[in-house]
Amino acid sequence: MKYIINLILLAAIVVAGYLLYSGINEPIAFNAQKESRKNAVADRLIEIRESQEIYRAITGEFAHNFDTLIQVLKTDSIPFVQVFEDPDDPTNEDKYVYKTLYSNALDSVNAMGIKLDSLKYVPFAKSGVTFDFYGDTMTYQKTIVSVTEVGTRWKNFMGKYADPRFRKYDQSYDPERMIKFGDKNSPNLSGNWE
Repeated sequence: MKYIINLILLAAIVVAGYLLYSGINEPIAFNAQKESRKNAVADRLIEIRESQEIYRAITGEFAHNFDTLIQVLKTDSIPFVQVFEDPDDPTNEDKYVYKTLYSNALDSVNAMGIKLDSLKYVPFAKSGVTFDFYGDTMTYQKTIVSVTEVGTRWKNFMGKYADPRFRKYDQSYDPERMIKFGDKNSPNLSGNWE
C-alpha cells in the first residue's frame, strides 16, 4: 500500500511539474514565434512595397495584382531623369538639360534581393496562401491618386498559435487582425507594424 501511495504521489509531482513547465514555456514560445513570424512577414511586405514603388516609377500607378506587378518588373525598364548643366546655350533660361535614361527593372529588383517568384506567398503560411492585394486609383482631395494595400491576417502565418486563446499572453494579439502596408482609402504606404 505504501508503494502505491508513493507511486501516486510521484505521478502527481510529475504532472504538476509538467503543468508548471508548460505554463512557463508556452508564453515564452508564443512570444518568440510571434516576433520571428511577424518579422518575416513584415520583411516580405517591405519587398512588396518596394516592388510597387518601382512599378509606379515605370507606369505611373500601382499594380492591381501580383501577376501584373511581376510581369512588368521582369520585362520593363525604370526611367531615370538626369539633369545636366548647359551654360553654353543662351536660349535655355534654366541652363539645364534633362535626359531620361532607362535601367532594366529586373536588375534593380535582383540587386535589392527581391525574389519575384515567391513575392506573393505569405511566409510560414500553408502552401499557396498569398497576400491580399489591392491597387487602384481614387479621388483624394480633388486629385486622382494611385493607392495600394497589401497584407494578410495573423492567423494565416501563426500556425498553432493562430488561436485567440493566446491573447492572454499579449492583449494586443488578435489572429483576425491584418498586418499590412498601404490603405485603400488614402495615398499612404506605411506599414501597421512600423
